Amino acid sequence: MLSKRKVFTLGLQHVMAMYAGAIAVPLIIGNALNLTPEQMAYLIAADMFTCGLATLLQVLGTRYFGSGLPVVLGCTFTAVGPIIAIASTSNLPTAYGAIIVSGIFVVLAAPLYGKLLRFFPKIVTGSVVTIIGLSLIPVAMNNVAGGQGSADFGAPHNLLLAVVTLLVILIVNRVATGFLRSISVLVGLVVGTVLAYAMGMVNFAAVGDASWFRVAQPFYFGTPQFSWIAIATMIIVNIVSMVESTGVYIAVGKATEQKVEQKQIVSGLRSEGLAIVLGGIFNAFPYTAFSQNVGLISLTKVKTRNVIFAAGGIMVVLGLLPKLAALTTVIPSAVLGGAMVVMFGSVAASGMSILGEVNLRNDRNLMIVACSIAIGVGSAVLPAIFAQMPSFLQPLLQNGIVTGSVAAVILNLILSDKRTVDAEESSEEPVVGLGVDASAGVKASTGLE
Repeated sequence: MLSKRKVFTLGLQHVMAMYAGAIAVPLIIGNALNLTPEQMAYLIAADMFTCGLATLLQVLGTRYFGSGLPVVLGCTFTAVGPIIAIASTSNLPTAYGAIIVSGIFVVLAAPLYGKLLRFFPKIVTGSVVTIIGLSLIPVAMNNVAGGQGSADFGAPHNLLLAVVTLLVILIVNRVATGFLRSISVLVGLVVGTVLAYAMGMVNFAAVGDASWFRVAQPFYFGTPQFSWIAIATMIIVNIVSMVESTGVYIAVGKATEQKVEQKQIVSGLRSEGLAIVLGGIFNAFPYTAFSQNVGLISLTKVKTRNVIFAAGGIMVVLGLLPKLAALTTVIPSAVLGGAMVVMFGSVAASGMSILGEVNLRNDRNLMIVACSIAIGVGSAVLPAIFAQMPSFLQPLLQNGIVTGSVAAVILNLILSDKRTVDAEESSEEPVVGLGVDASAGVKASTGLE
């Protein structure tokens, strides 16, 4: 029986393992949307608060909600590009309206999950995840240079900070093991920020102005607005997250030496849907199961749910302390950009890892992947090609994830050889074969979801 002190310490370790991934999403989105330091501090605090609630809900395991597995929930990285795109073309309330509706969709669609997955085999999910990663690379490079529109864009000191941050992350990944390796991104951000402080590039004014305590406020950025295009985009993102979470549930089952039943997966996904709705209400983000915490369970051999309960409670408390959240907003754009290079690159690598399990020597499969990625990335990096299209279609066509996903699904239905697909899938485990968690090792080492 673990003592309360040990339960707290192990819970804190789980929080630290996922902290870099948790704060990276609000930092990147807030930075891309030019939010004020006060708004950034709220965004991070609200995210941690909702992460905690979502984790507690997942671990609790009621009749209809929660898998009852020791699973930690955090904001999914696949939502970064879509949220930035929606908020940039409309506003944040529209993005949060889409998040709320997509969360309701996940709750309702969970029982039909098995039927839905047949439209998202590995060749589709792999292509979509690859598109997400590749379309985010320009965001990373803009930050490496100091942030789009900054007075010192491309200055040598910005490039130096980005390179140092990236090198620290790579070195920690290369020489460290276990817990330290799992927080390599966090270590890189800390070292890069310390160097930036020594160079006189860090201002702590926002930390001093932030309050010590604040309860997350519903609809902080305004009353939710609804756009069918934005809603469709977020639903696609959350379908990918549902597939990803399935793989995490199975991995947790193996780590804890228990068989994961279909009912647990459905209840777990319902819980994630409810967490996504909470994220929209409190102006946080969509949530998914974090795979790096699965690795931590395997490493520590501690399988009790009490530890994850402690982790959820710690995150809720952290979310009530805006001053701590404000501390993370002092990170310079160039430092964040250095971390983005490896994080966004890891997203693309995750997609490639999934596609590595697809037979690309088959000409039909090769055409599906090649065309869907080209269409998705092309739409993301050159949206101006749709400038002559009707205005109501432009936001949809200019979103690379949407165009790439639709192209992948349609091309898969038209070109895939059903006999080949059936033969490939019959050699895999029934549920694991459907997961997007082939990249678990990459995500565990970077703190990225």
